[in-house]
Amino acid sequence: MESLIRSLGYLAVGSAQLDDWAGFAGGLLGMEVAGRDAGGLTLRNDSRAGRLFVAPDSGERIAAIGWEVADADALARLAVLLDNAGHRTMRGGAELAAQRHVSDVLVAHDPAGNRLEFFYGAEQAARGFKPGRAISGFRTGALGLGHVVLTTTSLDALMPFYTELLGFRLSDYALRPFKAYFFHLNARHHSFAVIETGQEGFHHLMVELNSLDDVGQGYDLAQLEEGRVGVTLGRHTNDFMTSFYARSPSGFMIEYGWGGRSIDPAGWEPFECDYGPSLWGHERSWLGPEKRAEALQLRLGAAAQGRRAPDFVRGKD
Repeated sequence: MESLIRSLGYLAVGSAQLDDWAGFAGGLLGMEVAGRDAGGLTLRNDSRAGRLFVAPDSGERIAAIGWEVADADALARLAVLLDNAGHRTMRGGAELAAQRHVSDVLVAHDPAGNRLEFFYGAEQAARGFKPGRAISGFRTGALGLGHVVLTTTSLDALMPFYTELLGFRLSDYALRPFKAYFFHLNARHHSFAVIETGQEGFHHLMVELNSLDDVGQGYDLAQLEEGRVGVTLGRHTNDFMTSFYARSPSGFMIEYGWGGRSIDPAGWEPFECDYGPSLWGHERSWLGPEKRAEALQLRLGAAAQGRRAPDFVRGKD
């Protein structure tokens, strides 16, 4: 089925650490702190008025994942689709739409309880993007903000909601060292993924830079802070992204990458990526010792087989 959803539009976070978020987003990621008031932080990484929203909260949590649709008609059709399938929706209202800098918001929850916000009419900022540190910029546009990855106790319980109901299309999957399924909406290799880890949660947000040097310089900065690096620098097997993962002030990770492949959604054929999630690097501190050892053996096996990603993979977006 054709999905009504076009891309990942934004991420909303609840946090008690707004100062840390401002420093992390601006100083390490290179985002722009576009606004700060009683409602929290509004962060930009392109021409839009907001891409990441951090609101005051007593805990640390993902408040919402924002998925973009084309227009009011698409939003209305999506509401009918979800309601008819037994997933109750509600309008976010004018106040929430203003907070998110969009025209209208529809709120729903997936079977694991993750709050999803569907929207259209993203506001363009009155002035250009001003990065928080010297970077070349982020790769967004029609591809969206990047991708998000959830963790789950059961892939079978969660995936039908996204594939059969919302129309996310499978890019590929891996069964070792953990089960992971990757889904696309547009030419970005994946905008959404799910990992079966034994618990429900949010694993990471990926943002893609326009330059490999932006990533390398960010990696230098991250290594200055003890515990900031959650996954070391490496290159993925499926989307070819060269990246590292930084722990955010709220605990979840931000994948900071470059060089993700573009695909043709109309002609793409899903496949099993059976030689591991990374060609090299990406030592995952969040995995247990046995799974880390298995991941290493998969990387070494890929190297022995001569597995290589293209030197440059970006096509027309």
